Amino acid sequence: MTDQSTTVPSDSPSEGVPAKGSSAKGEPTKVSEPAKVSEGVISRRRLLGTAGATGLALGAAGGAVGYAAGSSSASDASSSSASGDEIAPLSSLGAGEVMFHGKHQPGITTPLQARGHLVAFDLAAGAGRKEAAALLRRWSETARRLMAGEAAAQDDTGVARDAGPSSLTVTFGFGHSFFARTGLEKQRPDALDPLPDFSSDQLDKARSNGDLWVQIGADDALVAFHALRTIQKDAGGAARVRWQMNGFNRSPGATAHPMTARNLMGQIDGTRNPKPAEPDFDERIFVSASGASGEPAWMANGSYAVVRRIRMLLDDWEQLSLKEQENVIGRRKSDGAPLSGGAKATETTAMDLEKTDSRGDLLVPINAHARISRPDQNGGAAMLRRPFSFHDGIDAKGVPDAGLLFVCWQADPLRGFVTVQRKLDRGDALSPFIRHESSGLFAVPGGAAKGEYVGQRLLEG
Repeated sequence: MTDQSTTVPSDSPSEGVPAKGSSAKGEPTKVSEPAKVSEGVISRRRLLGTAGATGLALGAAGGAVGYAAGSSSASDASSSSASGDEIAPLSSLGAGEVMFHGKHQPGITTPLQARGHLVAFDLAAGAGRKEAAALLRRWSETARRLMAGEAAAQDDTGVARDAGPSSLTVTFGFGHSFFARTGLEKQRPDALDPLPDFSSDQLDKARSNGDLWVQIGADDALVAFHALRTIQKDAGGAARVRWQMNGFNRSPGATAHPMTARNLMGQIDGTRNPKPAEPDFDERIFVSASGASGEPAWMANGSYAVVRRIRMLLDDWEQLSLKEQENVIGRRKSDGAPLSGGAKATETTAMDLEKTDSRGDLLVPINAHARISRPDQNGGAAMLRRPFSFHDGIDAKGVPDAGLLFVCWQADPLRGFVTVQRKLDRGDALSPFIRHESSGLFAVPGGAAKGEYVGQRLLEG
């Protein structure tokens, strides 16, 4: 949750945030100033909005100020926990634009966004490789248009008419079952083998896996919904929705300065997320383009997404005292500082796993989540966490159906998610307070070059 968690994870404000005007490790470049799209200045006509296309008025920030993973995506000025820039005015946040074409798909290193939708599709009966290729071609064009703040190519609903791109991202992946459905079994990566069972799993098969997976993120709820609705309509008769989930993060500007997010347990969440500036970031998060890893060529510059719906048992958690909650996590609730750090410690203070109190007891308990989930306690295993919180109502007993839509990215899920989750499974103090209710593993190919669609090298190779 707070460190390199697989159970209830997130990101930190400086993690995943490109420097102003640049992109993080090949991530499609975002607008760095509200008045610019790529290198061109937005016209007054576009700022005000025009018929048949969305304008650039409303906004948000993709992981914005106050939540984990890098702050704000509307502009790097508002996401600037890394750059130190001032927070951008909310009125400018809708101008944030993430490029569709690039080395990697958008929505991986893009900072967290205020609103998200996860949706899985199964190919329709009789649909195969040809239909899948046509569908990915449609979806890619739709994503390109909507991410640029344009209207959908056909039958646009007008839901997002008054908003700018709002840092919209659309990301596509393939599930294990997709390859048999399309006759591409020989192209299925070994890394897509089903995940093992874990003790905290109570998985609903109807809300797990799927042939195709789409992640949608934006900094405006209507922009995100518009993309979800358009993607669903584009599926036509080729695919049907298997499951769909809605998530959220803190709104841009909700905190006085950029900071790591809090999850629904109230904990600062994501302190030790990998940073794009780290020399081994690409090696841990993205599939090599050299082919040295043994991955199929179509996965070059891609990544693997593990998706888990993690229910937080909030009634049980909130019965714990503050001290008990902090011992479960291994960090102070107020500021995320490690329990071993002393009164002047901050969130970034190094955790001393051997430090004891006057009685000889470890300050960071042996089963504390932050201790168990650390990469240096798991052979260096790490993944880039980019989650959304969720709340799907309150049941007849008054129990909230709430928690985390956990999404993590890695070059190899066996060395990333599986390694850490197995360690957590053997004694994480947080485990009694969470429940994994659905799961999916998806191969997410590299970004599409101009003139290509996502997955083209697989479907037409």
